[in-house]
Amino acid sequence: MKERLEQLKKRYQEINEKLSDPEVASDVERLKELSVERSELERPVRLYEELLQTEQTISELKTMARDEDPEIRELAQTELEEAKEKHARLENDLEKELIPKDPNDKKDVIVEIRGAAGGQEGNLFAGDLFRMYARFAERQGWKLTVHHAVEGSAGGYSQIEFTVSGTRVYSHMKYESGAHRVQRVPETESQGRIHTSTATVVVLPEAEEVDVELEEKDLRVDTFRSSGPGGQSVNTTDSAVRITHEPTGLVVSSQDGKSQHENRATAYRVLRARLKDHYEKQQREAEGAARRSQIGTGDRSEKIRTYNFPQNRVTDHRIHFTIQQLDRVLDGKLDPIIDALLDEEFKRKLENL
Repeated sequence: MKERLEQLKKRYQEINEKLSDPEVASDVERLKELSVERSELERPVRLYEELLQTEQTISELKTMARDEDPEIRELAQTELEEAKEKHARLENDLEKELIPKDPNDKKDVIVEIRGAAGGQEGNLFAGDLFRMYARFAERQGWKLTVHHAVEGSAGGYSQIEFTVSGTRVYSHMKYESGAHRVQRVPETESQGRIHTSTATVVVLPEAEEVDVELEEKDLRVDTFRSSGPGGQSVNTTDSAVRITHEPTGLVVSSQDGKSQHENRATAYRVLRARLKDHYEKQQREAEGAARRSQIGTGDRSEKIRTYNFPQNRVTDHRIHFTIQQLDRVLDGKLDPIIDALLDEEFKRKLENL
């Protein structure tokens, strides 16, 4: 670990020297790039310097603990124990700092929820999941914007897509991709039998323009009229937008904006995110087992969680975590589950350092 920390310290010093260079100061992009890197290195370097100082203190206290004066020995021994505890804390903090960061963690997300197995009950559950994420976003102080929705005939959604914007959204939402399963008695079930239905969730980090370049020759753009519940027209103009990326066959739609211009901009944002995910999945498949530290694959087909209504229980199958608070979870109190997932991923990454 110290070898790695020495490298970071050296790089931190190099950046400080470059930032004082007049040529760098006149280059806005280079200045921004180095400032961001310096900011990311500052905490681990400061912690490392504090660790080295603590080690020096421990060495001096060990010498004092052998002093002839019993009062000095007693005082040194007390301070030595405190210094050792501080040293352990600093090492733990530095281990966390050295774990590779997900570059997408700070990004906003685009979420798609679809009713899957179970017909109308699957759509109703998709609606429950949407309300759960909406409440979670509200509790986090994030902004949620729906840009496409197809309601189910009995309620809920056969499909709903939305954007969540705020502070480090992807770092908390990235574990939600996959198949969510619900076990409950449907309102239409006269025999009181428990049915199992599913809804799928896809969470994508929003892609920057530099991440994915869209070429107009690859796109087919169609416009149509937005529709509300039950297919009722809510616009008298063709403001909704559908974009097809012909090389991959990916299709995105946006209809909840106030104008065609707004819907087109949203559709482009969603398409970039989906294309980025498409190309990254191809890369992950080529890498094979190189992503062992990741919790889950993020694929829509992977069963990640079960919501059992009769037992008021939620189980995350990836980390074998169960909580008897289904009502609280569906009210947006997802923190216990997300914290458990974060802890597990931290442990796995630590093992792979």
